[in-house]
Amino acid sequence: MDTENSQSVTFDVSASAESPTKTRVSTRGFEFIVDEPETLGGSNEGPNPVEYLLGALAGCMNVVAHQVAREMDIDVRNLELAIDGDLNPAKFMGKDDEPRAGYEEVRVDITADVDATDETVEQWLSAVEERCPVSDNLGHETPMDISFSSR
Repeated sequence: MDTENSQSVTFDVSASAESPTKTRVSTRGFEFIVDEPETLGGSNEGPNPVEYLLGALAGCMNVVAHQVAREMDIDVRNLELAIDGDLNPAKFMGKDDEPRAGYEEVRVDITADVDATDETVEQWLSAVEERCPVSDNLGHETPMDISFSSR
């Protein structure tokens, strides 16, 4: 991937349903399982989709935080992220048209050991949130094109 070029890069996954709740996902030679907990009818063989979303945010913010820190000459000796979100499953379960199906709010708590002033840390965190692709996708509407093929 050419990160110096300003052209778009396409990322992709392929997925196959192994049960009504379990999905096997493949990308770049990696495989992972998405599943629901037993309390939601799953076999609990992996995180569920909305847990992966929070994990994706944590992973992305980690990468971006270290990238921005290098650019700002900030030494990050330790970085921890605690992320949680509130989700009402009523729409997903078909029980109500409201509220939205996704997270109502996502909270990110970043704890870091850095050599920077409070003002510099504030600038650093602002840049991390602004430049994180997953944060951007969560904070802004992203157009989706869903198509169907029958077999």
